[in-house]
Amino acid sequence: MSGSVRGLAAAVLVAAGLSGISGCAASTEATPEAANAPKASGEARTGTVLSVTQVSPVDAELSWRGKAPGAAGRIVEFATEPSGPWTVLTYAPLGQTTYRHPDLIPKTHFYYRVRPYYGPASRPVDVTLPKGAFTKAEQRQEHRWAPPRTIRRAGVRTSPVRRPSATPTDLRATVMHANGIRFTWTDHAEGERGYLLEDRPRGGGSFHPVAVLDPDINSFGLITLPNEKRASYRVRPFTYGERSNIARMTTGERPAGRG
Repeated sequence: MSGSVRGLAAAVLVAAGLSGISGCAASTEATPEAANAPKASGEARTGTVLSVTQVSPVDAELSWRGKAPGAAGRIVEFATEPSGPWTVLTYAPLGQTTYRHPDLIPKTHFYYRVRPYYGPASRPVDVTLPKGAFTKAEQRQEHRWAPPRTIRRAGVRTSPVRRPSATPTDLRATVMHANGIRFTWTDHAEGERGYLLEDRPRGGGSFHPVAVLDPDINSFGLITLPNEKRASYRVRPFTYGERSNIARMTTGERPAGRG
């Protein structure tokens, strides 16, 4: 699971790649006019109720409702088989209730589900990078500091991931060059599904995930974007909550002039 959310999102939109965690639940199928929302009588496994609207033959609009007390946000996933494999489309803030999935493969079944995720975030660190673009010389560097890794530390107490005592500590950001930062922290979580590295560029309203890492990782290097010359960062161990119902849509022919 290690890697960049940015890279994952691009791959999903361009190629509808297939990787993730399999699973199944009751389903709801979209019509071209509107979503058929699941009934509250039990189609959804939890308080999150998901529906999908086919806004064009190859565009889907997801919407959901329900509460997830204590959650950090929700993940939105899709598959092209009812049992998966599942691919994460986005890590949505808790207040977000819609997502648009555009330019889908024609004449294909798409299945969607939403799950809350939980886990305490570390205290943020502020980083100011030197001026300068990501040069070709920097791109040719090996960046051996960047791959995710686990630095073993003796005597560290751990707690189940949803407890406050699982909060990561000692988050440090080391500027490696004008567009690269290495992060290290102390991992106090047990049973996590992974770690999120989140950022908030200066002037931004809220934190959002920029990388998804495997469990037990406590060192990772990020190549930044131009708007991240000044930004705040934090890390979060996470685990998943109960998934929603599965909403289904079948795409049609690609409209003339698209793709």
